[in-house]
Amino acid sequence: MLGVYVPRGTSLERVPVTSDADVPESAVWFDLVNPTPEEDKTVERKVGIAVPTREEMQEIEVTSRLYVENGARYMTATLMCQSDTDTPKTTAVTFILSGHRLITVRYDDPRPFMIVGNKLARTCSPTITGESVLMDLLDAVIDRAADILERIGAEVDQVSHDIFEPEEGRTDRSYNQILKTIGRKGDLASKVRESLVSIGRLLLYLANEADSMRWAKEPRAQLRGMQRDVHSLSDHAAYLSNKIQFLLDAMLGVVNLEQNNIIKLFSVMAVVLMPPTLIASIYGMNFKAMPELEWAHGYPMALIMMLMAAVLPYFLFKWKKWL
Repeated sequence: MLGVYVPRGTSLERVPVTSDADVPESAVWFDLVNPTPEEDKTVERKVGIAVPTREEMQEIEVTSRLYVENGARYMTATLMCQSDTDTPKTTAVTFILSGHRLITVRYDDPRPFMIVGNKLARTCSPTITGESVLMDLLDAVIDRAADILERIGAEVDQVSHDIFEPEEGRTDRSYNQILKTIGRKGDLASKVRESLVSIGRLLLYLANEADSMRWAKEPRAQLRGMQRDVHSLSDHAAYLSNKIQFLLDAMLGVVNLEQNNIIKLFSVMAVVLMPPTLIASIYGMNFKAMPELEWAHGYPMALIMMLMAAVLPYFLFKWKKWL
């Protein structure tokens, strides 16, 4: 799908495009979502650039993600998708600056694109350009990453409370749920960190290209501010990753302690019952020459001996604080 954004007074209107004739000359933003080969060719003919394929966008080398070709600057970043679901993922998005137009190529729907599209549809500068749209998109991506990290932090704090201050009646099933939650939060934090690293490289590339693009002081200052935000968010993501790893180790330690307590209980019970079992085994022998068999009180005496043989080890273990 190809959407073209055209300034209309103080707003940016999205115009669907089906052919070359439908592309307005005043368009400042070409948004390619799961583009077909025909849509790629439409943009290539109208803007005079080559649209990268999905396979080319997946390349991880910096030289394949940040480069200049025929006067157009190609920048590919990894953005978050479906972060509010149980299956978050990352997707490669390419930003192309050609002249004062912005071309975005994506195969998913990161939320910042919807946020910026709705924002510019309400109000925007009458002199809006592709560069300003790019800055709005990057700012929205950074804000979205910050929101995700804040949510991860709150949920990790709740997990920490569940581990170190558990409610009564904790079951193995709840421990399994905690482990799954820790795993999901760790995976989400690593994806956010990966996205922030790619955004940081893109911002550094833009800052280095600002002179050749003759950007004004205001967007340059905005770039520096976003670079500081990305750096601080990357540090926060690293902190959350370390905290999640600590909680994972703590959770496994709690599970091991409970298992050890259960095994210790079985071991103590086996030791406590061993002397009575020995006494019962002795008096269960079928030998005729056993004087105790003729006693009138032999049976109650054997029961008392077995009881004492069980009670004494029990109180010994309690005194030693093994129970």
